[in-house]
Amino acid sequence: MKYLIQMMIIGGITFLGEMLHVLIPLPVPASVYGMAILFVCLCLHIIREEQIQETAQWLLAVMPVMFIGPGVEIMEHYTKIADSLLPFAAVVLISTVLVMAATGLTVQGIMAAMSRVRNRKHPAKKGGNGNE
Repeated sequence: MKYLIQMMIIGGITFLGEMLHVLIPLPVPASVYGMAILFVCLCLHIIREEQIQETAQWLLAVMPVMFIGPGVEIMEHYTKIADSLLPFAAVVLISTVLVMAATGLTVQGIMAAMSRVRNRKHPAKKGGNGNE
């Protein structure tokens, strides 16, 4: 029963993402809306991590299975895409490096900003003797 409830929570958020995709005329995939909704719900503690943890872990564990179909299609149509393979690989490699760099720099910036805020709230004592 616990897994059914967890799946219903995740499915409901996915459904809300699909509805937003239909209602909002932006070129944003429904899955992005769903991830944003889930993120906001987790941050605001509307949904606690424990409420979806097991099902989310299972979905992550079976995610590689979802790549079997596209992999078979690529192998099946290799002769049609062989001419474009090198440019495609270059784009994938370059975009992967750029995304990783942007993510790393963003995380470093956020961590530095959080550290500055934390230091303003709880400044370290100045001086070494503790009499100040």
